[in-house]
Amino acid sequence: MSRLPSLLDDDPLSAFPPPEQALREPDGLLAIGGDLSVPRLLNAYRAGIFPWYSDGQPILWWSPDPRAMFATAPGGVHLSRRFRRGLRGSTCVVQADRRFDEVLHHCATVPRAGQSGTWITDDMARAYRELHRQGHAHSIEVIDGDRLVAGLYGVAVGRMFYGESMFSLATGGSTLALAALARRLNEWGWPWLDAQVSNPHLVRLGAIACPRPGFLRLVAAQCDLPGVPGPWTTPFGEVAAASLADGSI
Repeated sequence: MSRLPSLLDDDPLSAFPPPEQALREPDGLLAIGGDLSVPRLLNAYRAGIFPWYSDGQPILWWSPDPRAMFATAPGGVHLSRRFRRGLRGSTCVVQADRRFDEVLHHCATVPRAGQSGTWITDDMARAYRELHRQGHAHSIEVIDGDRLVAGLYGVAVGRMFYGESMFSLATGGSTLALAALARRLNEWGWPWLDAQVSNPHLVRLGAIACPRPGFLRLVAAQCDLPGVPGPWTTPFGEVAAASLADGSI
């Protein structure tokens, strides 16, 4: 019989159990309890761990094996020829950290095929808004005119970006957000983007499966490097959708 995951104590800086102790079934479940304070969340991300649970459950902490990852180098995010043709006439732009609360709200409420409800509970939303306020969580926003049509958000530690959730109100919008983010991260010298748990959509977009030992070595190296502090509004600037049409992201 599988052992139970460890309970976390009340100290937000206490060490998590080693990710190698995570359960195989359910894949990656590592620990239960604790809180969603900024120190604990940053402690978790630095160790390759993230929270994921539903209303009515205790806080659950995960480190799945393998991990879904995108290379930020050109070609790391696959854009089909048809998709790239559609970008040529697009007037959309991609920006960062101007509409974080809206992105978070849409990620929690926009329906997804084959999924009911949301894991972005009220407590989770408050926690990530505080991470954003302190310069650790960032939103990537696809804007058409003045309308927010797609986006994603995640957490940056050092030179690692941990994608948390995305949404789209327009066909291909979240793919555009991901591609623009990969371009900027590559320009900043961030080689990888974490997508947590693989699914067929992410695989079509180029996500690779990184076994946990390699992922943890990568995280340890990248999290110790200097990142891009504070809001990303100015350093990210704007990425025109049409500029991604050649696929060289």
